[in-house]
Amino acid sequence: MSNIVDPLVLRIAARVRTERERRRWTLAQLAEASGVSQAMISRIERGESSPTAVVVGKLSAAFQLSIASLVALPEEAQEDTATGAAGVRRLADASEWRDPDTGYRRRQITGPRFPAEIAEIRLPARTRVPYPAAAFAFVRQVVWVLDGRLTFHEGDTVHELDAGDTIELGEPTPRVFANTTDAECRYAVVLSRGTQP
Repeated sequence: MSNIVDPLVLRIAARVRTERERRRWTLAQLAEASGVSQAMISRIERGESSPTAVVVGKLSAAFQLSIASLVALPEEAQEDTATGAAGVRRLADASEWRDPDTGYRRRQITGPRFPAEIAEIRLPARTRVPYPAAAFAFVRQVVWVLDGRLTFHEGDTVHELDAGDTIELGEPTPRVFANTTDAECRYAVVLSRGTQP
C-alpha cells in the first residue's frame, strides 16, 4: 500500500478546512449543516480520505459554493489571475478529480475568471451519483450530454437524455445523475451564479 497522498486530495482538504474556518464553524457545526459525519470531515481535512462525489455535493451545499469551487486547483486560479488574459488549457495539463467510490471523474474546463463554470463529467457504466437540493441553491445549470445516455432524476421526475440532449435545471430539488447503461456517459455541466442569499 502506497503512502503517497494525491496532491488534489490535499488541496480539497485545505479548501474544506479554510471554508469551515472562514465561517468560524466547528466540525460539529459543519457536520450539522452538511449531513456529513464529524469523523469523515476530520479525515477529509487531514487529507486522509478523498471525499466521494456525494460528500463533495453535501459540503458544497453547506458552504453554498459550487462543487467546482471545492475541487478547483489553486495554481490554475493563480495562473489565470496573474495573466489576466485568455489562455490555452491543454488536455495533457488538466487535473481531474475522481470519486474514489464510483470512478466518476470531473475536469474543470474554465478558469476562475470566466463568468460561467464549465466542467466535463465522465460517469462510468452502472453508476449513480445523488446530490441534495441545497447543492443547487443560488446557481443556474445546464447539463449537456456529449456521449452515451444519462438518466437524470429531478425530484420525482426522470429524464432520459441521449448524446446531444440538454436540460436546464429549475428550482433546487434533490437530483441524481445515473448511468444505467454498460458504457461510459460523458456530459458537460455549465453553471452560473444566481442571486446570493
